[in-house]
Amino acid sequence: MSEALQALGEHIAGQQESAVKSWSVTHGELTVEIHDDRIVDMLRFLRDDAACRFTSLIDICGVDYPQRAERFEVVYHLLSMQQNHRIRIKLAVDEDTAVPSVIELFPVANWFEREAFDMYGIAFSGHPDLRRLLTDYGFEGHPLRKDFPLTGFMEVRWDDEEKRVVYEPVELVQEYRDFDFMSPWEGAKYVIPGDEKAEG
Repeated sequence: MSEALQALGEHIAGQQESAVKSWSVTHGELTVEIHDDRIVDMLRFLRDDAACRFTSLIDICGVDYPQRAERFEVVYHLLSMQQNHRIRIKLAVDEDTAVPSVIELFPVANWFEREAFDMYGIAFSGHPDLRRLLTDYGFEGHPLRKDFPLTGFMEVRWDDEEKRVVYEPVELVQEYRDFDFMSPWEGAKYVIPGDEKAEG
């Protein structure tokens, strides 16, 4: 399998020389790093080229590296059912640079791009409806950024007892947990909450 991925990486780098920064096969997976302004051309090539045929866009996600000048990595995962291969395409952008939207090639990218915008603040130029997807309309900030504060924000939720929407301060509790790391087949040497009901 790694020989086939090696050959595929060489083919992609050879055909898309101006777009590819680097590529590697690591842990049985092909990863290609490209220039951010070439994403549409690269995905069109990967979809249409006979040796690639990556016709399924599986996911688009973001990664935050606040210490870098190009803070965000945008990662695209694609699948070729015809060739039985997977590929990861990565590009790096700063906070002010918008990544070209790939909705024209893969309509499924609509919600993936909206999620990356909502969670990280990564903008996608040419997106027809770039608005928050998972947080509420008045939410400020981007929760998956490494510098997002754990307190000081309000959350909106439905309170079933009060039968109304309530606003509460966000508290992301970071409790210390004590794990015993025992094998589940050995069984715990203490009473687990709920086990007392089984006795008797």
